[in-house]
Amino acid sequence: MLECEKKIKELTEKIEELVEFSKEKEVDLSFEINRLENKLKELKKEAYENLTPLDKLTLARILERPTSLDYIERIFDSFVELHGDRQYKDDPSIVAGLAKLNGMPVTVIGQQKGRNVKENIKRNFGMPSPEGYRKALRFMKQAEKFNRPIICFIDTPGAFPGMGAEERGQGEAIGKNLMEMPNLKTPIISIVIGEGGSGGALALSIGDEVWMLEHSVYSVLSPEGFASILWKDSSRVKEAASIMKITAQDLKEYGIIDKIIKEPEGGAHKNVDEMAQTIKEYLLKVPFAERKGNINEVLENRYQKYRNIGEFVE
Repeated sequence: MLECEKKIKELTEKIEELVEFSKEKEVDLSFEINRLENKLKELKKEAYENLTPLDKLTLARILERPTSLDYIERIFDSFVELHGDRQYKDDPSIVAGLAKLNGMPVTVIGQQKGRNVKENIKRNFGMPSPEGYRKALRFMKQAEKFNRPIICFIDTPGAFPGMGAEERGQGEAIGKNLMEMPNLKTPIISIVIGEGGSGGALALSIGDEVWMLEHSVYSVLSPEGFASILWKDSSRVKEAASIMKITAQDLKEYGIIDKIIKEPEGGAHKNVDEMAQTIKEYLLKVPFAERKGNINEVLENRYQKYRNIGEFVE
């Protein structure tokens, strides 16, 4: 648990104790209760405005963090999930399907984590296999054919590194997505809603715009992996998280992402409905019809966007 959340929890419990005591003893403690409630409000605001990169990483990984399906069912109408890559099998760690955004047909693709151990085993902890990326590309190509905008939700610690995944062409599947997405003749918006890790996240992130929720993270690999490789010491994760510039704020400053979406006080998990509504409002502001009508310009802008990022990284 985050240190700030511990303090907030302690103060919340103190307020509840005072409220209960005042009821039992019929004592007026309203002044003290109001004072503590104001202090709690200030503490929450201060705490979540000054999170460290490691705090944000922890927040992005918590089980309570809303998943792709949480947002899909709240933002879109008539979502119909589709399955399979037509080569091997269906990958539950990626959900994909057709939906409507305020009446406009769209293709929605999201990396899906679980809520508990059973769900995480089913979803492979949000780590897609090659068939997941091939499924995603299959429906991206379908979206291009039928002129539907694509909306991707990114939330993965990385692509699954198991032997079976490697044997079935994990690197090739990710590489093909990276090669195909820049040339898809339809608008693409990618949103990092939790943890965007490595090529596993990048394979769904080559869009016209990349957005991040305020407390999400996006990185070349996990801070634990970075510390293990660079210093041979995974315990230096806090230092690694600070050096890697994984937060939405850092990435916006460097021009890697295009937009930061503010989360409810305490994080997206504190009010999923509000967070979903905020994302929906941002999506409704995107001029999809105009972009579909000027698709050659969209493709050129998409190409230049990643050329500029590549030159910056070099």
